Amino acid sequence: MILATATTTDVPRLTRLVNRAYRGDASRQGWTTEAHLLDGQRIDEEGLREMLAVPGAAILMCLDESNELLGSFYAQPTGPKVYLGMLAVDPEKQAHGVGKFLLKAAEDYGRQHGCTTSKMTVISVRSELIAYYERQGYRQTGGTEPFPTDPRFGIPRQPLTLLVLEKGL
Repeated sequence: MILATATTTDVPRLTRLVNRAYRGDASRQGWTTEAHLLDGQRIDEEGLREMLAVPGAAILMCLDESNELLGSFYAQPTGPKVYLGMLAVDPEKQAHGVGKFLLKAAEDYGRQHGCTTSKMTVISVRSELIAYYERQGYRQTGGTEPFPTDPRFGIPRQPLTLLVLEKGL
């Protein structure tokens, strides 16, 4: 697996990957689907460009030797914490270590930027995903955040809340 940092030229393929990993029939091939919770897209090209434009933030990509995009993860250092979000792995490539590879890379990115804590938010009803992150050393803080209301990020089929998870780096 090869680690690369996304640029604006990667936005079209990142958009396809993230939406394929989270929504629609293709996402149901993997275990990280949100298709049963939300309708619509997960992200659009404009949203990804906005994320790439945040100072210090990066979208880390996992590529294979033929430059195929296997997965991606957003990392945004903010003071002592690095916020990690939108881990996406191609549904056909899940359960092969891509997520762990990207999680380690994103945590390393935070350390390189002086962060001592990694923070993420996970939809509260995603018990299997929360359990995965807990196996990776993350702990629920007891904090919650509202689910975004912007339909660019999906249309909830039920009320959703985000749980805050953290891990010391």
